[in-house]
Amino acid sequence: MNSMTGFGRGSVSGDGFEVSVEMKTVNNRFLDVVLKLGGELQTLEAPLKKVISNRLSRGRVDVSIQYDRTKEISYELNRPIISGYLNALNELKSEFAIDGDPDINVIARLPNIFTVKKEEASGEFSQAIETAVTAALQDLEVMRASEGAMLKTELLERLSNIEEHTDEIEKESGNISEEYRQRLTKRITELLAKTESQIELDQGRLAQEIAYLADRADISEEIARLRTHLEHFRSIMDEEKEVGKRLDFLTQELNREANTITSKTNNMVVKENALQVKSEIEKIREQVQNVE
Repeated sequence: MNSMTGFGRGSVSGDGFEVSVEMKTVNNRFLDVVLKLGGELQTLEAPLKKVISNRLSRGRVDVSIQYDRTKEISYELNRPIISGYLNALNELKSEFAIDGDPDINVIARLPNIFTVKKEEASGEFSQAIETAVTAALQDLEVMRASEGAMLKTELLERLSNIEEHTDEIEKESGNISEEYRQRLTKRITELLAKTESQIELDQGRLAQEIAYLADRADISEEIARLRTHLEHFRSIMDEEKEVGKRLDFLTQELNREANTITSKTNNMVVKENALQVKSEIEKIREQVQNVE
């Protein structure tokens, strides 16, 4: 189980260039790869995204690629700027009758008249970038695995807490029928006392009513499903990849069972423990959002 949060770095040096790649990931419902590439590297966008998508399944991935060329750099003249400047000087000379020739030192200091000559990325350079990206991915995966291990430890602790509260709920669930019997008997007795009636209670009918109410408040199925979901949750966490969506779904199922238990009975011990279960589930939900 891996986290979606991590950072990785990779670098490669070659003949006439140095490449460094930084990769940062955060949680996201799907895989979203954002590459920051220079103009001459745009052709590498699709291949690099494929390399990344083969290794990662979820999360936003921000990739920054920096490179330096250590060989001689060629420059190109920005001819439109130079031509425009010379034409303006000629108009100045003609209109105001000024003598003199343009100073090349002045022209050389004009902004943006020299541009770095663009070159197509060579095969060696393209391969070096892919190698650096792969190295950054490996570094990233180590961190995501480490973060995932810590997440797993915390989630297992939360699941154990839920089991403890579920044990308390199951223990107390046996007292629900008796509570209904006492409450119903007390209520009927109070009503009869107010009317000063000599009617005797029909114990058979009372038992039927108690059985009906107890059946409506029966939470044994919810407890069984809760335990099944907990075991399923643990087994999924032992898998290698792409478990986050399934864990998120199971978290919703756990919450549904806890809600049903809370709504089915007025027993305070059951309600208090069910609320504690819901609190643990909410903490699980927050952590699961970071699982790949």
